[in-house]
Amino acid sequence: MTFPVIGVVGGGQLARMMAPPAVELGFELRVLAEGPDVSAVAAVAHSAVGNYTDLEDLTAFAKGVDVLTFDHEHVPERHLRALVDSGINVQPHPDALRHAQDKLVMRAAVDRLGLPNPRWKAVSSVEELRKFGDETGWPVVLKTPRGGYDGKGVRIINSYDDAAQAADWFTGSELLAEEKVPFTRELSALVARSPRGEARAWPVVHSIQVNGVCDEVIAPAQDLPAGLARAAAEAALRIADELGVTGVMAVEMFEVPGSSAGFLINELAMRPHNSGHWTMDGAVTGQFEQHLRAVLDLPLGDTSLASGVVVMKNILGGDNAELYSAYPMALQAEPAAKIHTYGKSVRPGRKIGHVNAIALPGDTMAQVRERAERAAAILRDGRDPRKETS
Repeated sequence: MTFPVIGVVGGGQLARMMAPPAVELGFELRVLAEGPDVSAVAAVAHSAVGNYTDLEDLTAFAKGVDVLTFDHEHVPERHLRALVDSGINVQPHPDALRHAQDKLVMRAAVDRLGLPNPRWKAVSSVEELRKFGDETGWPVVLKTPRGGYDGKGVRIINSYDDAAQAADWFTGSELLAEEKVPFTRELSALVARSPRGEARAWPVVHSIQVNGVCDEVIAPAQDLPAGLARAAAEAALRIADELGVTGVMAVEMFEVPGSSAGFLINELAMRPHNSGHWTMDGAVTGQFEQHLRAVLDLPLGDTSLASGVVVMKNILGGDNAELYSAYPMALQAEPAAKIHTYGKSVRPGRKIGHVNAIALPGDTMAQVRERAERAAAILRDGRDPRKETS
């Protein structure tokens, strides 16, 4: 029997985490890696080192794959269109992916669909930024339309006078200015869609950010009104359908009580997402398996919770440089925690893994969160925080 070959552009942790479900389903996963020692290389049987900004490298890698998909959104759009024109099956299609590559394009699409957007404007100078701030109120969020992630490419401009500090960002291309939304928490609506149009949504989750980086995810978002949860999921499904998205897409949102919709759309990611890592252990179908099913146009899996509550805690680089040395302590301290590491060297603040904790019978939310935090802290610091405080 012949099973499909899936090519993934990018060798980061998202490509790495596609490998186990690919093996389980019998698919061959190939990775175009940025270097021989990046995260995904050790997890796949076939990898090639190449430059995702070079069309020749992309074309050579795409030969022999049944579908080409992505670990990130940074492949130049013109290269993606050239691949499509040459007959390569690219999923998601560049017509959809451009909305995740360019925040100005995304904002315009959300407006066009009549979905709740913050007030925003494309600005080309300090003067235009000041005008926007005076109209909407200060502070203002200034973003580079392309390339930003984990808080990079974002500045908070607090006042008219402070706008001058952003002068170095204006280099001839437009930037995105947005009102600073007075939200109560951040939400994420994760969905998947196949080329034939089948789509499924996971429960809406609460995403907790620290210094611009996702730190913790609680699934489902606690005390979220049923109508708001339904509206947020429906908005994400509509975006996926209207834009022709294939694969997994995360719609990051702000919860804004008192606003007409109760939420505003923040950003889109058209790939598996940090806010969906909980699904690996906490949903009937995890986001990485679902992404592979979707880009191959296979029937999608059930997205129900496998437990009443799931908490994901990122492991960021800390005092413990030898991650494995802390495994015995972490596994003994929290035998119900599920540890996922990314094969990366430890640097302060770097995402090197995550922990998933699932509610056991009788658990409170606080206990599930504490389980995830304790295991992650042991791996991060090489010591047990509970014993230090006892």
